[in-house]
Amino acid sequence: MGRGEGGRRSDLHTAAALGAGQLPAAGLLWWIIADSGTDDYGAGYGGAFGLLCVLLFAPLVLPCLGLLHAVLHPLPALALARRAARHVRGPEWARHLGGVVLLGTAWAAPVTLLWGGSFPATALALSLLGVLPVLGIASGRGRTRRTGRAWGTWGIWLGAAPVSAALFVAAFLGALLASFTGVLAEYEPPKLSAGQLAGVWRGDDGAVLRLLPGGRAESTALPARGAFDDAPDAEDFVVCEGSGTWSPDTPDRAGERDGVLLSLDGDCGRETVWTIGGTADDPELFVLFGDPDAGDLRVLTRS
Repeated sequence: MGRGEGGRRSDLHTAAALGAGQLPAAGLLWWIIADSGTDDYGAGYGGAFGLLCVLLFAPLVLPCLGLLHAVLHPLPALALARRAARHVRGPEWARHLGGVVLLGTAWAAPVTLLWGGSFPATALALSLLGVLPVLGIASGRGRTRRTGRAWGTWGIWLGAAPVSAALFVAAFLGALLASFTGVLAEYEPPKLSAGQLAGVWRGDDGAVLRLLPGGRAESTALPARGAFDDAPDAEDFVVCEGSGTWSPDTPDRAGERDGVLLSLDGDCGRETVWTIGGTADDPELFVLFGDPDAGDLRVLTRS
């Protein structure tokens, strides 16, 4: 095996190992930032459980993701840096970083189109994910020039493990600091008066709730708590139509949200509290009938 081939293999594994090693910290920060200031509808454990599952399967998934990231971002950026050497002076690692930023910005376009979000923020995040692999490749090449030997495959991956742990701890401590200092805002549901609650609320599944001034209500295909909702293993609901009454519901206990107490005439369902969520500009009413991941969350928005 020639020296050039060994160097390319070392670059590949360095980019893959460090790319994979930074993903747990990046995932933690993404989860915290995405969850900050958003309504979890009283089921915040779901995101934490999902994160726990990701961490459990990380040793199997991360190497594959690291290799994929290496061949899509740092290594093509390295090829761009080599081409730019004819026209741009300076160390190769600086040109490599420039290529990483260029490709990160290019990849941000399809990512934003497919999953939404801010294009500048996505471009910045993708570019930052290429910085550590670039610096790792530069460090590995410097070591090779000094000693005449490149790191072996196992040495590269084992050496990336403490880097990954340090990044994760740093991300966790940074998130704690941001939470304590108020940089990451905690979600606060809006406060709506009876007049603001009155109006037409609609759900994606065709449910309609009309809250009329004076306390009367009309419903169409509206879910309500079922007759056996108090049973330990029952999280049932029924779909009702008709009229009834409503009133603002203000719990006495601290930490509980305001809502709307709805009681439909007849024998369809029981009294149901629709909790206030969303924001002041886009308020929502919701009921959690059980597991939100199983489709037991019903949300109404003002039409």
